[in-house]
Amino acid sequence: MSSTSEPPGGRLRVAHVVPRTVAEGPGTRYAIWVQGCTLRCPGCFNPHLWTSRGGTLRRPADLVAEATAAGAEGITVLGGEPLDQPRATAALVRRARAAGLSTVVFTGHTLEELQARGAPGVAEVLAATDLLVDGPYRAELPDRARPWLGSTNQRFHFLTDRYGPPDVVAPDRVEVRVAADGAVELNGWADEELLELLAGDVGRRARG
Repeated sequence: MSSTSEPPGGRLRVAHVVPRTVAEGPGTRYAIWVQGCTLRCPGCFNPHLWTSRGGTLRRPADLVAEATAAGAEGITVLGGEPLDQPRATAALVRRARAAGLSTVVFTGHTLEELQARGAPGVAEVLAATDLLVDGPYRAELPDRARPWLGSTNQRFHFLTDRYGPPDVVAPDRVEVRVAADGAVELNGWADEELLELLAGDVGRRARG
């Protein structure tokens, strides 16, 4: 497993944060998209997050403090590939757990791959994660039934008793935010065609 995007100093390279969302896991969550992914699944929704250049280096303690201040139930870490930055991701989920927040991590690696490889920080991430969503995105296997998943090969792993199967039956949601300058931001889970339609419709309304 490569960790070529792991920044120095224990900081996490972050592309984007949504302080309160109900579209990125169970309950109200503080969602963190990391910058950098060496997996680069064909058809990925976020190819702009593949490069390890860009983003902002953030201290895990600051992210957890923001999540607590936002009143979130927990944090969701996605990307990008969080396990390309295993030590910083481990520090983040450990601090979140210590603060009483739940932890959800999305990864393109399988749980078996993570358990078999000894990269520093990976075991610590798993030990502090309540819900792991694993597996590469497979564009030819779209998942229309389960929330938050892009393809049917991906799996939910309940690594603690904080969450269980009843917590992952919510419908997919898409959230739309329009800034004062008219910029449109979408997050959540839907197929690419629907996201493009939403973006176009909201953009027209914002300009009108």
